[in-house]
Amino acid sequence: MRVWDSPGLPEWLLQIMHAHGDAQAYYTTVDDVRWTVLSPAATIESGDRTGAYRTGTEQLVADAQGVSRISTEDYAVALVDEIDRPRYVGQRFTIGY
Repeated sequence: MRVWDSPGLPEWLLQIMHAHGDAQAYYTTVDDVRWTVLSPAATIESGDRTGAYRTGTEQLVADAQGVSRISTEDYAVALVDEIDRPRYVGQRFTIGY
């Protein structure tokens, strides 16, 4: 299931999610732009910086119970890791625990 198909999401959030999807679709049509899209876990909240996050590409990263979350601290680590050591150039990647 795609995240935006989840029941109960507010309209303003759906609009943001679709706008990000539209932007990614545009990037795939442009040859002279080097891009990467980072899609975080469903829940981002303050917590510990563990550096132990998991990545995916087109799927939401969730734990064994189906919970998709990441701390703001590890979100930042994942972003900087991708800048320092690019692994997802020209594609979207997802993060979570």
